Amino acid sequence: MPLLRMPLTLLLGALTLSSSLAMAASADAKQPNILLILADDLGYSDLGSFGGEINTPTLDELAHQGLQFTSMYAAPTCSITRSMLMSGTDNHLAGLGTMAEALQPFQRGKPGYEGYLNQRSYSIAELLKEGGYNTLMVGKWHLGLEADQGPDQRGFEQSFTLLEGGAAHFKPSSIDPTKIEQVHYRENGKAVEVPENFYSSDFYTDKLISYLQNSQKDGKPFFAYAAYTSPHWPLQAPKEYLDKYKGRFDQGYDSVRLARIERMKSLGLMANGAQPANPLPVNPKLPGWQQLSPEQQRIEARKMEIYAAMVDNLDHNIGRVVDYLRQSGQYDNTLIVFMSDNGAAAENHAQFYPPGPRTDNSYANLGQAGSQIDYGLRWAEVSAAPFHLFKGTTAEGGISVPAIIQLPKTLRRQGVERGIARVDDLAPTFLDLAGVEAPTDVSKHPITGKSMRSMLAGEGSPHRHDSLAGELFGNAYYREGDLKLLGIRPQAGFGGDAQPPQWQLFDVAQDRGETTDLAAARPETVQRLKAAWLKYAEEVGVVFATQ
Repeated sequence: MPLLRMPLTLLLGALTLSSSLAMAASADAKQPNILLILADDLGYSDLGSFGGEINTPTLDELAHQGLQFTSMYAAPTCSITRSMLMSGTDNHLAGLGTMAEALQPFQRGKPGYEGYLNQRSYSIAELLKEGGYNTLMVGKWHLGLEADQGPDQRGFEQSFTLLEGGAAHFKPSSIDPTKIEQVHYRENGKAVEVPENFYSSDFYTDKLISYLQNSQKDGKPFFAYAAYTSPHWPLQAPKEYLDKYKGRFDQGYDSVRLARIERMKSLGLMANGAQPANPLPVNPKLPGWQQLSPEQQRIEARKMEIYAAMVDNLDHNIGRVVDYLRQSGQYDNTLIVFMSDNGAAAENHAQFYPPGPRTDNSYANLGQAGSQIDYGLRWAEVSAAPFHLFKGTTAEGGISVPAIIQLPKTLRRQGVERGIARVDDLAPTFLDLAGVEAPTDVSKHPITGKSMRSMLAGEGSPHRHDSLAGELFGNAYYREGDLKLLGIRPQAGFGGDAQPPQWQLFDVAQDRGETTDLAAARPETVQRLKAAWLKYAEEVGVVFATQ
């Protein structure tokens, strides 16, 4: 029936139905908010939902209500991951072929080794801002120290950031500050001081919520990036958290690690017959729990208590942000992504950041302002369980991280996701879900990560039919299906010599603990994957010491 000849009641009904359908279509097409949360040096098994004993109810609920990723890859260290996260491409193209702090003479001046997020790389904040988003950031930047390299210059409209890769979690001292206190905070590009009651996770959360409140006024969706510095060294926590885990780790490294592995099996994150990585051998320089004196055990247990307190406080603050989203009515239309930036941190930070005259590492002051401790290699093995090695390496313990994604309510799916994804897949995923076209500027490096949209819908990993490769400090990996070629330099360090990596081959579908090297039994496979890795290295511009 032509519209002009319809009875009035039918015409009004048709118009009402048409309006309702249009409103529904508009609601379906509404761009989702995006909340990206990055923890700093959090190990794979530290969260309760990943087998840990630390109290993390907010993240555990997000894991239960959303998707829990068992095979999310980051890069081996913090700034390298951040470059891939921001740009959606390989770190060697994005400007962080190595960490700025670790740049070697043979790498200086080479493309991709600028030490900051270079201008030939996209920034996801810039792209989402152009796509109609408010862009907000708090926390650790670590992608450039100069005025033209900060987050305010790379698309963030509101930002409060620490420029460096690490800092004390309390307000830096103005009297004889240690090296870790000689840092720079910026708000929207301008130098600022933090308040007297500053504690990193608490303050960043306060600031983020204030940004979210202001951004809601114009009705635009938001992209919010919360780059917490917890639980990165130095181990420090608010006083009300310091004794919360008293006695929890007195049984020692092996007992805690094995308990985590058993919980992973009960949670279905590990097969019952799966072989975890073997701990590094005990020696005088690397004693086990039983080789420690009672006093040494007391100090070691205290370190892990403080670390747990930091993770607990981090979860509390993430809960504050989630509560705000619920109260403000934005929660159901928000994509929430949580992950760690690399594996557990085993390094001895004192060699890079020596204690100052005001450093107080007495037992009574551990975890408080002025203390400057890390938790050491043995506790890092616990955090990395069930994997091999830790931060700085391309072993599973260095690049496999806990990750949780909760989709907006209309797309929400629950369960354990075992498919492979990597940090550079996030930028194209955000563009895809936001309905923002991928950029095509030929003067910039293309986004090479892959959208995870089909994976989030339960249709499999975007990397089912291709490979993943990476390198840092001369350590390398090449993953093709279930096979992983792992190259680890014999001497740990920043890759300042020409010593090549030692190549091993693992079937990570059966052996993610990397316990059984297949290289001797499959030499042709090793050579084929090594050739493929060398091709990758040439394509992205890996700079070798022998060049």
